[in-house]
Amino acid sequence: MINAKTRVLVVVGTRPEAIKTAPVIYELKQHSAKFETIILATAQHREILDQALSLFDITPDIDLNLMHARQGLPALTSRVLEGMEKTIGKIKPDILLVQGDTTTVFASALAAFYHKVPVAHVEAGLRSYNIYSPYPEEVNRRLTTVMTEIHFAPTVFARKALLNEGISKDKIVVTGNTVVDALTHISRLPFTLHQSELKNLKLDNHRIILVTSHRRESWGAEFENTCAAIKEIVRKYSDVAVVYPVHPNPAVKETAEKLLSGIDRIHLLPPLDYLTFVNLMKKAYLILTDSGGLQEEAPTLKKPLLLLRKVTERPEAFHSGLSKYVGTNRDKIIRETETLLNNKNEYEAMITNQNPYGDGFAAQRIVETLVRWSAGEKMLLEPSAEFDPDGKKSTNLREVAAKTRAS
Repeated sequence: MINAKTRVLVVVGTRPEAIKTAPVIYELKQHSAKFETIILATAQHREILDQALSLFDITPDIDLNLMHARQGLPALTSRVLEGMEKTIGKIKPDILLVQGDTTTVFASALAAFYHKVPVAHVEAGLRSYNIYSPYPEEVNRRLTTVMTEIHFAPTVFARKALLNEGISKDKIVVTGNTVVDALTHISRLPFTLHQSELKNLKLDNHRIILVTSHRRESWGAEFENTCAAIKEIVRKYSDVAVVYPVHPNPAVKETAEKLLSGIDRIHLLPPLDYLTFVNLMKKAYLILTDSGGLQEEAPTLKKPLLLLRKVTERPEAFHSGLSKYVGTNRDKIIRETETLLNNKNEYEAMITNQNPYGDGFAAQRIVETLVRWSAGEKMLLEPSAEFDPDGKKSTNLREVAAKTRAS
């Protein structure tokens, strides 16, 4: 395509984006002879984004600092679009790389489209087929697909969704999810629980239920149902402690504090840095969440997960029996949690060594694809190098790349 380095503009706006993009940024920088990597933060989430970037030792080259208190979707979308449109016009990247389904992703892709800059979409093809759940992420992701040149589908299921929407198979690469790469790295870092933000919690000799709940579609009565279920579980099981890092959005924080604060063995915490959070996940007995990323992280850490949603865009773990839907029905949350607390066989059936979401080589696949794309090659990645949860395909990406270039 071009003789000089390929200029890649990597955009992050939220903590999950930073976590899942970090391995790709690292891998791009290992190919500095081929790529000029520019990192841009929209700061859709300010403080918790900075936590993640710091952990991975990433300093943005550009920071738009767009977060406002109690920001609404229309205003945020317009700020990101305007800021990204101006920035892309100045930087003139060869390709824009975005990850996931946030307002940052959609608005950045739209700005790139206006400038006719190709988009590479990490974690492409996830679908719940309900435009209001997750909201607004389902639509953000679908609209980003329309403007994308290279689709990095994390799983075969995601690739099938893209093919069904008419995306050319030549523009899709199955990579595995980069969160597995990030989690594998973070899990190896030194950490002492009693020297962390958790040091004052009395967690020893308790089965820990890790809770996260923040999705817009669950605000109001449904979130109150979840809180009621948590209270009842703690009341019935004296050996259970709940740890709930509460999202800073006032719609979540105010309700959680109103209904759950001051109750013995329910610990409401501010958002944790990712290193602490990963180690809390490792210590947890089970996870109750409406998070997208946690659905991928729990099987990686071999933790049963109960999903506080009615639908998911990440169905692989549910098909494999590693996770279960409970929605926001108080009685169902209690019933399914009790099953895992009381029945060892049911608990162990939700733990396996096979991870449907990744193998730790996603970033390598993504960057190898970008190397080929920048060289104008038609085949973006050898089929033998794509992610295969059954482990039948090669995962040695560097060997695959070397063989291909030698031929």
